[in-house]
Amino acid sequence: MDNFLQQVINGISLGSIYALIALGYTMVYGIIKLINFAHCDVYMLGAYVGYFCMTSLKLGVFPSLVIAMLVCTVIGVLIEKIAYKPLRNATRIAVLITAIGVSLFIEYGTMAVVKANVRAYPELTGWLTNSYKVGNMTITAQQILIVFSTIVLMAMLQFIVKKTRIGKAMRAVSLDKDAAELMGINVNSTISFTFALGSALAGAAGVLVGIYYNSIDPLMGVIPGLKAFVAAVFGGIGIIPGAMIGGYFIGTVEVFVSGYGNSMYKDAVVFAILILILIVKPAGLLGKNTKEKV
Repeated sequence: MDNFLQQVINGISLGSIYALIALGYTMVYGIIKLINFAHCDVYMLGAYVGYFCMTSLKLGVFPSLVIAMLVCTVIGVLIEKIAYKPLRNATRIAVLITAIGVSLFIEYGTMAVVKANVRAYPELTGWLTNSYKVGNMTITAQQILIVFSTIVLMAMLQFIVKKTRIGKAMRAVSLDKDAAELMGINVNSTISFTFALGSALAGAAGVLVGIYYNSIDPLMGVIPGLKAFVAAVFGGIGIIPGAMIGGYFIGTVEVFVSGYGNSMYKDAVVFAILILILIVKPAGLLGKNTKEKV
């Protein structure tokens, strides 16, 4: 029983990271129906920004986290303005190919600048080195930080989306972009804000991963990004609560497969879940099937 609860704790920690990344996917898709495959690389850039803040600027974890979120916010807006906005009325396949191209450009551009070698995050100090025993279970301070940060960021996101003027604009654009524009909503600014918000969450996830796993590299976003995409699809792509549920579900499944089975199969199980979802309920757990004219 203690081993089971330990795996649940580990799954919640990992699921928190997937949920933060999945939120970026699902918000952008909800607004402009685009799978932003460059999003996983914004997460990688966040990890590097946090790394350089801690090593070069000698900042603590929380200032580094905030700076990474701010830098990734700017990067997200630039990606939208430079790569996606000119293709706003293009075919979906053209935008999808562009997203893949942007992803590869960021990955190999980063590799050219910082080199391909794996870097270790600086050793943590203070309370972040602590671990706490609850029966036979161990909860680390890093896990507490990850879960706490995720809960705070998700609460802030829900507040922005549900209670603020820009959040109402986001929901209006998501429902009908043309009607929202006729009602006086600045669609371009709303889309840019959505990219900014999702990129900030990805940047936070990158720093938290660096702290938790203690290593980063230019291709670190590829597999977690795909898993976060699976999480978004599982919950219902375009639905914010669905991305949260999907992130925690995928994280927990991955941990249980590693803990009770074979870690070699954890990725296969996650993508098998994606195939199963697409067969059984293509719209996801909270999604609704809609007809689309072609």
